[in-house]
Amino acid sequence: MKPLSSRRRAAGAAALAVAAALALTSCGSGTTKASDGAAVVSQEKQNSPYQGTVLAKHFDKPDLVLPDTSGQPFDLRRRTAGRTTLLFFGYTSCPDVCPTTMGDIGVAMQKLTPEERAEVDVVFVSTDPQVDTPTVLRTWLNSFDKDFIGMTGDLTKVKAAAQSLGILVEDPVVNKDGTVTSSHGAQVLAFLPSDDKAHVLYLSDTSTATFEHDLPLLAKGVAA
Repeated sequence: MKPLSSRRRAAGAAALAVAAALALTSCGSGTTKASDGAAVVSQEKQNSPYQGTVLAKHFDKPDLVLPDTSGQPFDLRRRTAGRTTLLFFGYTSCPDVCPTTMGDIGVAMQKLTPEERAEVDVVFVSTDPQVDTPTVLRTWLNSFDKDFIGMTGDLTKVKAAAQSLGILVEDPVVNKDGTVTSSHGAQVLAFLPSDDKAHVLYLSDTSTATFEHDLPLLAKGVAA
């Protein structure tokens, strides 16, 4: 199953304007549907050092406080202030997009120097908190990187945080066979340490090679 994403491209003298719909991915159901809104982003191929999509609008980091995998409150803004932060919404029983995305980031993180790794926080926010207890989430994240941060809890807060970034998250649905479908935007947003705003977006089909290229730049806080 591949998530739905759409782009409208128009060439410019120094930039490529991209209209990228922040897609909803129905992980586990085999179906997808597009969200109502679209985020307009701009990628300057000649000037930007990043291979990810450079955002025209720089989103603030969500004001989100939820239990982390130790069960203690984690204040996203405060605890990641002044740090490079990759943020992704998903759930542990997702059979495809979520583990693939986190796995690709995990592989790329291993390629960083210890100094670079120390500058990057990867935060995964659960869209299925009833199943994703702190223990379940910690075990799942450890399969990709033991330093990844997990947040789980109040779904209303999760949905509001995602919405502030233009990402739609819906209530999980229990299917007849007992599996859970959680529809959520499948994008990774990268926040730079200079202003704690999202500057670069990675769609669900982003390759490991792109993360390997961009993570050292993000770790150094290189301007997009």
